[in-house]
Amino acid sequence: MSEDPLKTLSDLASDAHARIQATHQHINPVVEVRRGMRDAGIPADVMTIDCLRTRRRITLILHDEQPGTLLFQFVTIEDEVGNDFQQMALGDMTTTKLFEWIQEYFG
Repeated sequence: MSEDPLKTLSDLASDAHARIQATHQHINPVVEVRRGMRDAGIPADVMTIDCLRTRRRITLILHDEQPGTLLFQFVTIEDEVGNDFQQMALGDMTTTKLFEWIQEYFG
């Protein structure tokens, strides 16, 4: 596992994105890393994966105070961020799991 959790997550998302585009052209997710939380003084990195067609979003957060943990939620683009995050070990996240989330939630 990389020393940089955001790079690790970005690599997984990039690989999952490529797999989605190869198998589900209609989904075409938009992956974005956002600095808003850091800019607001919150020590966390945020990645969003959006589907413009369905207006759904997967939000992934790496919080400095919870190293090795990935916070995530499934919301709509309009909702932006809710209060209820689920969590898992970052080491348990795989390209396949992200691919399945995108396929199931956006499909």
